[in-house]
Amino acid sequence: MAQEINQEQFDRIANGGGFIAALDQSGGSTPKALGLYGVTEDAYSNDEEMFGEIQKMRARIICSPDFSSGKILGAILFEKTMDNAIDGTPVPTYLWEKCGVVPFLKVDKGLADEADGVQMMKPMPDLDALLSRAVEKGIFGTKMRSVVKEANPQGIKTVVAQQFEVGKQIAAAGLVPIIEPEV
Repeated sequence: MAQEINQEQFDRIANGGGFIAALDQSGGSTPKALGLYGVTEDAYSNDEEMFGEIQKMRARIICSPDFSSGKILGAILFEKTMDNAIDGTPVPTYLWEKCGVVPFLKVDKGLADEADGVQMMKPMPDLDALLSRAVEKGIFGTKMRSVVKEANPQGIKTVVAQQFEVGKQIAAAGLVPIIEPEV
């Protein structure tokens, strides 16, 4: 069942200033992100511990006085971050109520192999369930990434069609999609 769009968040996105912070690293990029932050691979021994470390890093960033509506318009969260809490408050609620930052969710499951000069999004068979959870958790919108690598008209048409097809599914759930075919 679709939710009503949060009008206050909608107005913030439509008229506010700032940038959208990407806090949505998933599996592959997480060790590098942690390393750049000063957390070496010997600080964790499996994926669960690694994601625990990235959650601590994200919580420190979000709790910084500079992470506020004065500079940041929205924040894109990884699914595990959406399901976590900061000081007992769910992360999406914390972002909006304590920081004035609109919460978004990364919904794509990574990129398929390159074909026709583009990388499409991998299939998302559980997208409806994820969108339902996102609505329950107070997420405003979503982000999904595909990549255009060459000026191949057929590939570009295919990427754009996929982005808008999934975007319509997201909008039908009551969320605002960020359409992001990267070039």
